[in-house]
Amino acid sequence: MPNFGKGPFGGGVNISAEIVNGVCPTCDQPTVLISLYETLYKCTSCGHQLEQKVNGVIRYIPMSNSGGTLPTLKTAPDGA
Repeated sequence: MPNFGKGPFGGGVNISAEIVNGVCPTCDQPTVLISLYETLYKCTSCGHQLEQKVNGVIRYIPMSNSGGTLPTLKTAPDGA
């Protein structure tokens, strides 16, 4: 499909995926995390959506919808 995304609807669609290894804070499993948008990832083990936070250490935290319940995080045994 050489004309995909061209024509009256503007330029072509540019999709790039980022695939990283990490530990999901929801299911506590080492897993593959997939991102189609800058800081939003999805766990391939449990399917939860995560947001990447970078503050000296990269952490993935569960996302919540506006007005929804806040997710709770489990603390690591080593205090990390």
